[in-house]
Amino acid sequence: MNSPLARVPCTIITGFLGAGKTTLIRHLLANTKARRLAVIVNEFGDVGIDGEILKGCGDAACPEENIVELANGCLCCTVADEFVPALDAILAKGGIEHIVIETSGLALPKPLVQAFHWPAIKSRVTVDGVVVVVDGAALADGRVAQDLEALKRQRSADLALDHDDPIEEVFEDQIACADLVVLNKRDLLDQAGVNSALATISSVLPRSVKVLTVTDGKVDETLLLGLGVGTENDIENRRTRHDGELEHDHDDFDSFVVPLGEVADPSRLVARVASLAERFDVLRVKGFAAVANKPLRLLVQAVGARVSHQYDRPWDLTETREGRLVVIGLKGLDRSAVTQALVG
Repeated sequence: MNSPLARVPCTIITGFLGAGKTTLIRHLLANTKARRLAVIVNEFGDVGIDGEILKGCGDAACPEENIVELANGCLCCTVADEFVPALDAILAKGGIEHIVIETSGLALPKPLVQAFHWPAIKSRVTVDGVVVVVDGAALADGRVAQDLEALKRQRSADLALDHDDPIEEVFEDQIACADLVVLNKRDLLDQAGVNSALATISSVLPRSVKVLTVTDGKVDETLLLGLGVGTENDIENRRTRHDGELEHDHDDFDSFVVPLGEVADPSRLVARVASLAERFDVLRVKGFAAVANKPLRLLVQAVGARVSHQYDRPWDLTETREGRLVVIGLKGLDRSAVTQALVG
């Protein structure tokens, strides 16, 4: 238990779209019994979905009121307006022993870690460690996301643009700040794929950092929490592509929410989600759906054409049985066509 004068440790969990950050945190909340947690979820989109996915899986370790959603833009761009007030609200509750911060897939960790030097919070919190979750299946195929070709073609066609791939820059900046790397989706890889993914990570790691290879984000809390790094004290030594820039943006990406009525056949919904990556420049889909005559909510997550789905919890009696899917893709997505493809 922290003393009243002790700084509360914060674990920053970052990683690219679809790597499995939320799945990792769900497992952490469901299996942590020894400490009282709070979670800050940064959903880059019109409405928070990750917070809804996490609620209900923490019980006493992290009750729903300890999960704070920030849905007004990428956290590294809204530190002053979003992050500091969220920390204030959590710390005001008292009794919080550890804070887990899930960034959006597009966030750069360094500006967020640097914020821990701000006078308003530096005496109250510290960065226990930066954990980067990596999509092992994509990385083994030579990509940091499921489909980079459409983005590369778009950028190559415009001579006015910098030809460096922004997604790869985000990936390298995240790895540069890592205190621990979690190579997720081991079940989708053979040993050659594991070796290839590990080699890619090693090629951009600037120093010795432990890499855990896991399936379904299953990392024991003793490996994830309590690293005690104090990352804010070393962050200036972690060089990134964006060092020296006053600001950055994410104009290459777009996101929106598709509401869903009850679905009769989950397999048809999954097939529609899978087809989006083939028909449109869609990188990621995540959310939930209500299935007719089923008391449980259907959780849906997709990276490209790879879709996973499971029933995660019962619908609350006060909830409207309506689904919501967040679609994230390249700028200029035809929202109407994507919506039509999902709802039929």
